Amino acid sequence: MTAEFRRISREEIYKGKILTLVKDRVLLPNNKEADREIILHKGASAVVPVDEAGKIIFVRQYRQPIEEELLEIPAGLLEEGEDPLEAAKRELEEETGYRASQMRLICSMVSSAGFCNEIVHIYLATELYKGKQNLDEDEFVKIESYSLDDAIRMIFDGRIKDSKTIAGILGTKQLLEDNKK
Repeated sequence: MTAEFRRISREEIYKGKILTLVKDRVLLPNNKEADREIILHKGASAVVPVDEAGKIIFVRQYRQPIEEELLEIPAGLLEEGEDPLEAAKRELEEETGYRASQMRLICSMVSSAGFCNEIVHIYLATELYKGKQNLDEDEFVKIESYSLDDAIRMIFDGRIKDSKTIAGILGTKQLLEDNKK
């Protein structure tokens, strides 16, 4: 038996460039009502770029919500109606200055289902070649590269904390292992 939830009402609290905050009133399976605060997000694409030496190219950037720099895979918001693969290609070049001859979907993940509807589409990029880095004016990144094994160690020792990056690295490991079979 599947529990049924039903939205009774929605109140928009805030609408910004990146997200909208709403408060939903929901009817629970026990016929009681509850409020849910939800962030509506247009989604994003991310990419795990692997160079010819087998190293993953990362961006290190400051993230205001946690007030520290994070090591991440390149990523960015989807434009209205944009195909996630095209967004991944755009972000790869904008943030790293690379393009890829091969792009393969690793997974599409819900970043934090408890309060947000954001879906991040993560791609593996291989056969990289130089393009042109084109950062947004408020974007400041440092490029770093690490082997897949080093990146996995960095997840488990706490140096990589970002969820899309963790999913991308572990998904890349699985794809590469599957390709060897």
